[in-house]
Amino acid sequence: MSSRASDADETTSLLPPTAPDDLDEPLQMSQIGLLCYARLVDPIAFFSIFPFVNKMIHEEAGIPEADVGFYAGLIESLFSMTQMLVMIAYGRAADRIGRKPVLVFSLCGVSIASALFGLSKNIWQMILFRCLAGAFAGSVVTIRAMITEISTGNTQAKAFSLFTFTGTIGIFLGPLIGGSLSEPTVNYPSVFGHIHLFEKYPYLLPTLFTGGFSASAAILCAFFVRQTDKKSFNSTSPPMSTWQLLQSPGIAAVLSLIGYTSVITYGYTAVIPLFWFTSVDLGGLSFTPLQISLFLGLSGLAQAIWLIPFPMLQQRYGTAGVLRGCTYIWPIVMALNPLANLLLKQGPAWLTAFYILLPTSQFVGGSVSLLFTAIQLALNDIAPAPNTLGTLNAIFLTLNSALRAVVPGIFSSLFALGVRTQLLSGQAIWALMVTLTIGLWIGIRWHLPEQVK
Repeated sequence: MSSRASDADETTSLLPPTAPDDLDEPLQMSQIGLLCYARLVDPIAFFSIFPFVNKMIHEEAGIPEADVGFYAGLIESLFSMTQMLVMIAYGRAADRIGRKPVLVFSLCGVSIASALFGLSKNIWQMILFRCLAGAFAGSVVTIRAMITEISTGNTQAKAFSLFTFTGTIGIFLGPLIGGSLSEPTVNYPSVFGHIHLFEKYPYLLPTLFTGGFSASAAILCAFFVRQTDKKSFNSTSPPMSTWQLLQSPGIAAVLSLIGYTSVITYGYTAVIPLFWFTSVDLGGLSFTPLQISLFLGLSGLAQAIWLIPFPMLQQRYGTAGVLRGCTYIWPIVMALNPLANLLLKQGPAWLTAFYILLPTSQFVGGSVSLLFTAIQLALNDIAPAPNTLGTLNAIFLTLNSALRAVVPGIFSSLFALGVRTQLLSGQAIWALMVTLTIGLWIGIRWHLPEQVK
């Protein structure tokens, strides 16, 4: 398998043509650091409301407890749907007027919308401000493009390892911020007990913090981030339409594989906490909330650790090799979950085996972070021209947002159906997941375009 570096001069590569010496240019760590700081905004803004949104809907909006789940799901689905509707527009704007203006504009918008969410007193205000935050989703598109454009064939893998690692950190920090800063007059009476504003709006402090963080990223990017790859914007070739881009060689195949991967990922993310919570007799693991949080933390830590060797693995085996390697692992990881339930059903004598098996499977499953990073490089490989990068990433993220809006609900329902009917002793969902991951292995093995090296 040839390395990514040896393919840097291919005409199908996303990176602009460079002299051989350019491939030895070091990674621009100051610029990468600023872009990764801005990258934190999206996961923090998205996940920070999770710890308190259910209680907020019940207490602030006066929604009956039995209906809270419906409205919480509606808020998050509409957020993803809004992102889906605007992604391509942001991508095309970034290709036409440049990355930096779109990035700064988006960060400013997220700052305002995130801060306003904490002022909501009814369900429609929550929906409005959450959708407004989704409408300023341009930073996700532009940061991906900018990191590619300041990288070379030799440094791209390391750059996107840092990008994915930062996203993982944001997923960890978001709930921590939301949970620790909500209801400050109750949790920290000596500091905030006399501030009437936080008594009237008990969930304003975490949203103000999130908005302030986004504002700081906007300021730093406005003053210190450099515009990238002006060749993209000054190109003499006319910009491609979205339809023309979709018809370019390799695009449809890679996007199809990305969509298939997202279905598995979002399905697994929705099912695994339910599986851990469900009683052993019904096919789950009977975990407490503390155990669920610990294993979720282990999974996030594992994903971050796996990113450390990614540049070396990508240089040695290529992007296609990393993708294939991940698809070998996934069916095994999925199959270990029903095995864990079976061990618990055997009684206390098998607990040691269980507590060896499950952490091991979670750590090995963290290799999914390699797959997501490799997918971004696959997108780079198939881009027909530098000035299509923003639109191509926007199509990818539009597809991602659409699937995020519908897949979790479908897989949660399938899990519940399997548990209720006790099909395959409640393990029907894992039979489906193993089948889907085998299908991904077939897709990567036989349908990955030749441009992905």
